[in-house]
Amino acid sequence: MTHHILGLHHVTATVDEAQPDVDFCIGGLGLRLVKKTVNFDNHHVYHFYYGNEGGTPGTIWTTFPYHGRGVRIGVKGAGQIAVTSFSIPPSSLEFWRERLTRLGMSVEQVERPFDDRTLMVTDPSGLAIELVESVDDRKGWTGGGIPAACAIRGLHSVTLLVRSPERTVQLLTDLLGFRIVTETEGRIRLGVNGDGAGKLMDVVYRSDAPAALNGLGTVHHVALAIGSAEEQVRAREELLTLGYGVTDVLDRQYFQSIYFREPGGVLLEIATVRPGFTVDEPLAALGRALKLPPWEEANRREIEGGLAEVAY
Repeated sequence: MTHHILGLHHVTATVDEAQPDVDFCIGGLGLRLVKKTVNFDNHHVYHFYYGNEGGTPGTIWTTFPYHGRGVRIGVKGAGQIAVTSFSIPPSSLEFWRERLTRLGMSVEQVERPFDDRTLMVTDPSGLAIELVESVDDRKGWTGGGIPAACAIRGLHSVTLLVRSPERTVQLLTDLLGFRIVTETEGRIRLGVNGDGAGKLMDVVYRSDAPAALNGLGTVHHVALAIGSAEEQVRAREELLTLGYGVTDVLDRQYFQSIYFREPGGVLLEIATVRPGFTVDEPLAALGRALKLPPWEEANRREIEGGLAEVAY
């Protein structure tokens, strides 16, 4: 049974300090902070959500700043998202190169299979971020001062690094509705619900890749968007039938989630589109206040006292 995945929902990374992360994502990439909350599994740690104006699924990059919480620097390798790519408009690469260089960031133009003009930038925690020129009719966030003709449109794709691709590709195509778009030696591009930006996953395979270990400077998981809670439950039941270890449906306040590891070891999430980020604050005020889930409100004073102050 194939389940109707709409595209990418978000990508979540474990980062180091909160303020440099905010400075990079807002001051550098020009994304909007659409939600400032806490890690629901560890309320001593922020959970920042960045995206377009409303945090539309497919535009969202989220981070856990774990500085000072005993988390070591991660190891990049097989069983992990190696690169997160964002979509930028055609002919905007030079704008981004100049902007990010001027801000003191490590920037390099790279050649990638399937993508013509790509800029690689390293975030303050060592994460590999790509900006890929692509035709993309999504509206970028310009409230941070980025011209509309250059603003990031959303996620373009993610690159999964695995040692062997066969079972990963089988899961994505047989169960989750992806199809192979193109491939070259060592890399297979898959698309779902089309093959445009925000709907792509590249499976890169290398038999000698070291094993990944989560930690500072690594991507924790990638989430795929599904249209309804009912579809999500059906996907969960099918995954369980096939022998995958899947979490219960978890309330993430802004969407419902299930998590499981694909055969190559990468942690995947299937997340609902609704209710979205305006469920607890209006669109114009997104990201301004610390929002806590109802079960944490009783601990607000302690939580706020333990979090680093951030300016943006």
